[in-house]
Amino acid sequence: MFLGRVIGKIWATRKEPSLTGIRLLVVEPLDHHRNNAGDPFIAVDVVNASDGETVYWVGSREAPNALPDKSGPIDAAVVGIADHIDV
Repeated sequence: MFLGRVIGKIWATRKEPSLTGIRLLVVEPLDHHRNNAGDPFIAVDVVNASDGETVYWVGSREAPNALPDKSGPIDAAVVGIADHIDV
C-alpha cells in the first residue's frame, strides 16, 4: 500500500459498466513524510474519501480486488483513509 492525497474528482457521464456507481479521484502520491512523490493519477474510490484527505491506495493487480465484483479495468484504488501517521 502507498500513501496519497486526494486533490480532485473526476466526473464521467459514461464509464465501463463495471465502474457504475464507483467514484473516481485524482490522487497525488506521497512519501512517508507526506511530500509529493510523483505525478497525480486517477484511482477508484471505495471508501468515500474527500478532497485533501491523506489516503492509502493499492495499484496493479491488487487494485481490482477493491471493486465489489473483484474485477475491472483499473490501475489504482483508494482503499483507506489515514487518520494518523507515525514515522
